[in-house]
Amino acid sequence: MKNRVLLIDIDSKIKNLALYKIAKYYEEKNYEVIWNYPLAKWSVEQVYVSCIFTKNKHLCQEWEDCGAEIGGSGYNVRSSLPPDIERVKPKINLGFTTRGCIRKCEFCIVPEKEGKIRPVGDLLDLWDGKERDIVVLDNNILALPDHFRLVCQQARDNRIRVDFNQGLDHRLLTTDIVGELKSIRHIEYRFAFDHPSYKKTVSRAIDMLQAGGIRRCSWYVLVGFNTTIEEDVDRLMYLRSMNQNAYVQRYETCYHKPEYISMARWANQHHLFQALTWDEFKEKERRYKAGEK
Repeated sequence: MKNRVLLIDIDSKIKNLALYKIAKYYEEKNYEVIWNYPLAKWSVEQVYVSCIFTKNKHLCQEWEDCGAEIGGSGYNVRSSLPPDIERVKPKINLGFTTRGCIRKCEFCIVPEKEGKIRPVGDLLDLWDGKERDIVVLDNNILALPDHFRLVCQQARDNRIRVDFNQGLDHRLLTTDIVGELKSIRHIEYRFAFDHPSYKKTVSRAIDMLQAGGIRRCSWYVLVGFNTTIEEDVDRLMYLRSMNQNAYVQRYETCYHKPEYISMARWANQHHLFQALTWDEFKEKERRYKAGEK
């Protein structure tokens, strides 16, 4: 009988890269890998658990009691895989080509968790050689422009469509980088408009993108962290006026507040965001709740 290892994914919303690395590592050692079957914990040699969100940390208690290896940002921001496992390339069309970031945003754990930016691979290290869509999770790939050009070249050569899922740093755009972005197959590009003080650099970035033929992008808009709701709406309305899409990211302290929920319901549905102003959406929502036609 094969040795067995159990992998528990508590809360990932996409493929859990760390667990896939562990899975491939043990498969290459001829282990049987069991996914998300808690009852198997008594019949395996090792249990690995991943918790991404701090709100779910309490769900790790039962795994602490059985001696599991537990990691993930939601459990311990400094947790990491053993080097032999970290080096594994599972090639699941998702992952990192760089780790770390040059920024130190107050709300972000990346500098503490990953440190200074550095390459850890390239696009072909993520690709299974078959699918044409790859999700790149890099936090600030534009901070390494030569590496970014390599990734774009690999995308062009292999007709890969890239999703820079975590967004790109609009402050690092140049006409050359916009040309690279225009040249590859891609999911809608994402950037961030985290604070009203960035309005000038956001405006410059939109002008540069549109001049380069990229007419509309999506912008992550952090709300409720260190801004007023009026400032949040102002940023969203500005993006709308510039024919851009938005995606509201509610900070944890305002996540359940009704007005911020409405804001996300409006902005995060692009057809509503483009069709209605904030005031028009609020009135439509009020009438709906009141049962008016």
